Amino acid sequence: MIECIIFDCDGTLVDSERLCNLGLAKLLKKLGIVETADALLSRYRGHQLANILQDIEARHKISLNSDFVPLYRELVAQLFQDKLKPTKGVMAALEEIRLPKCVASSGPMEKIQQALRVTNLARYFQGNIFSSYDIQSWKPEPGLFLWAANAMGVAASKCAVVEDSLIGVEAAKRAGMMPFLYDPAQQFSDDANTGHRAFSDMALLPSLINRISHNT
Repeated sequence: MIECIIFDCDGTLVDSERLCNLGLAKLLKKLGIVETADALLSRYRGHQLANILQDIEARHKISLNSDFVPLYRELVAQLFQDKLKPTKGVMAALEEIRLPKCVASSGPMEKIQQALRVTNLARYFQGNIFSSYDIQSWKPEPGLFLWAANAMGVAASKCAVVEDSLIGVEAAKRAGMMPFLYDPAQQFSDDANTGHRAFSDMALLPSLINRISHNT
């Protein structure tokens, strides 16, 4: 029986992944590195920023200055303010899902709060927002999801996690939770090894959760 839904933020609740990688591509271009936002997104979806930057440094044999991350955060914040939208269909899905809900994201708290605020989604989570930066634990480690479940007062085995990345699905599995993979491009299917259920349309999520909840 599912008693709580834990949502990832970037790419799941809000259509932010391409904006984040667009910002990264713009800054890298200033350093003479040509990477498309789509290529960066495909390579790094769901990964911790520090690990992404380490890989970029190794891949291109460069050393990024200490001001790179602040400049990146500033640029992404402006892109969010100007262009960020909720994921298609997510608002209706959140309206329909009556179970307790929270957000658990690898991003900094300020970024998560801005994303939810500008897309008008914050009201669905009543301040139940959890950031990896607060506990220094990033996916695929299970710590973030376990922390969120504990704060929500729900056993991990009774939590579902809605993610858009396989690294997030792995974290949910390690936490002993039921993963749902939001996959609008339909690149993946249900996977018995990870235990995740794949779905391509947010409109399908409420009935999917309800059906699985009553079969467990």
